[in-house]
Amino acid sequence: YISSLAPDAERLASAIRQHWGIENRVHGCLDVVFADDQMRARTAHAAHNLATLKRLTLNLLRLDPSQRKGSLKTRRLIANTSDEYRAELLGLK
Repeated sequence: YISSLAPDAERLASAIRQHWGIENRVHGCLDVVFADDQMRARTAHAAHNLATLKRLTLNLLRLDPSQRKGSLKTRRLIANTSDEYRAELLGLK
């Protein structure tokens, strides 16, 4: 790693763990649940808008009040096909 920080092993290790924690909690989930690395939206603000919607959806799935079993990807697919489950996620039921 290249850094302008003083050579303090604890501080550098903490910064590296924080970086990978974000990568594993958000970016990794987005790639697994939504195949985010395969997204091809490149016109105007499409990529930014879709990224915002995907993060919103990921948070809704994580905050699922019914605590339905299954992975985030499975719950996303269920929400895609079930009006009742989608209403629960959005707090409409």
